[in-house]
Amino acid sequence: MNNYNQPYSPGGFQVMPPAIKTIILANIAVFLLQFSPLGIFVMYYGPLWPAASSGEYSFQIWQLFTYMFMHGGIAHILFNMFALWLFGTEIENYWGTKEFTAYYFICGIGAALINLISTIGSPYPTVGASGAVFGILLAFGMMFPDRYIFLYFLFPIKAKYFVAGYAALELFMGINNQTMGSGSNIAHFAHLGGMLVGFVYIKFRQQGFSFSDWLDKTFPGKDTNGSGPKLYKKEKEEKSLQVSEAEIDAILDKISRSGYESLTEDEKQKLLKAGNK
Repeated sequence: MNNYNQPYSPGGFQVMPPAIKTIILANIAVFLLQFSPLGIFVMYYGPLWPAASSGEYSFQIWQLFTYMFMHGGIAHILFNMFALWLFGTEIENYWGTKEFTAYYFICGIGAALINLISTIGSPYPTVGASGAVFGILLAFGMMFPDRYIFLYFLFPIKAKYFVAGYAALELFMGINNQTMGSGSNIAHFAHLGGMLVGFVYIKFRQQGFSFSDWLDKTFPGKDTNGSGPKLYKKEKEEKSLQVSEAEIDAILDKISRSGYESLTEDEKQKLLKAGNK
């Protein structure tokens, strides 16, 4: 992937862009709600219960979404929200709020689906935004592969190696949990699921598919934080420069009638592009 030096967002770089701010505030609100008088209700309906669970606590379809806003402790939510801000800020500034939001929740829901497969037979629920956050981490590594990340704030490592290493570690730990029964309460396959779904979505997006485009058509409105993801800017530019044969014929006819100088700048650019092809 290309490492772009300037933000794509016409509004300038934002230290706390709107989607990340909203997601963090929503997570904090739900976390506080867990310790309120409504906490029992939240813990009953909100977590992602295993697909084959039955009885008092069971899987419900909305849990694919709600589990992302729940956390098991203060360290859990602090780590997830810090990672979301650290790696997600640049991505939202480059992609735009709508594309970033779509990507975040696609990764989170995808992570939940993969986690359901890996937790069949388990009696324990899953909570946390980690699946979606790992999808953001994957996107950061693809956008800025040669950007240095300081491991433990001391050791520099390129983002592409950091992401690949983290994925390998999660895979090893996940397999170890499944085969050795280590008793870890970390949903490693949910983390891997977020990264896998994020990778697949980005690859589909590069081929022209965009969930945010569907959102634009279904819920029209102005995206104030960018007109599209920087990751796919080249793709959009190429599409905008495509010229049909009918347009070229019309431009050539205009030259025959009035000469080359009669062309507009846009027509000259189209003619030049057609000549290069």
